[in-house]
Amino acid sequence: MKAFSRTMNPALGLRISLTILLTLSLKSFTAMAQNDFEKDILKTAAGNFEITFLGHGSLMFSIGDKIIHIDPYSSVADYSRLPKADLILITHEHGDHLDLRALSAIRKQNTQLIYPAKCAPSLSDGVIMKNGDKRSFGDISIEAVPAYNLQNGPAAGQVYHPKGQGNGYILTVGDKNIYVAGDTENTPEMKALKNIDVAFLPMNLPYTMSPEMVADAVKAFRPKILYPYHYGETKTQKLLDLLKDEKETEVRIRKMQ
Repeated sequence: MKAFSRTMNPALGLRISLTILLTLSLKSFTAMAQNDFEKDILKTAAGNFEITFLGHGSLMFSIGDKIIHIDPYSSVADYSRLPKADLILITHEHGDHLDLRALSAIRKQNTQLIYPAKCAPSLSDGVIMKNGDKRSFGDISIEAVPAYNLQNGPAAGQVYHPKGQGNGYILTVGDKNIYVAGDTENTPEMKALKNIDVAFLPMNLPYTMSPEMVADAVKAFRPKILYPYHYGETKTQKLLDLLKDEKETEVRIRKMQ
């Protein structure tokens, strides 16, 4: 009995091969993009505290088996591919900090969501914290601190971030105090902070601070480690030059545009 054989159309075979190759390439590119975020590890009395620098004002922290997201924003990451959040901290209501799409992608049934009152109209659940409030999340303590503009605004007599509406957060993890400032300038409350081990300070005019403002704040409250973040096109070298003689503070530049 003669064996039956069929030869595939060469053009069809080429198209199938190219389609498979393109699909695999896109998957590999997406995976590489998600794994391309810079990470640092901070040793604390409670264990290793891992910082993932997602971009803009968005950060991801992990301690033990807990995942903490700060201001998740869809433009900097595919949040469907990132670890689900146990805790989410929102600093204020602007769309690049309060992103419902990103929140939906990383929330799970028991995710705790914390935000200032100005965010409440957009959210159906969660915990409101106002400036000065303190809460705990397991062994982590959280303090909401003021985040606001002193002078920068869209018009005379206006500021982009009014006082009392936005939060920065201080997380105490073991023996370390970690300060995420939110959108703010070098306010008196910031400059009065004490015992900050790690500070994330925004540096992007006109909405937050210039390198000079960041340097002014750092010289006042002297964090052990400074990460400028949410810095857009601002030249980080300027900040390094301004703080070159400040031996108490280590300035670390990471991809946080």
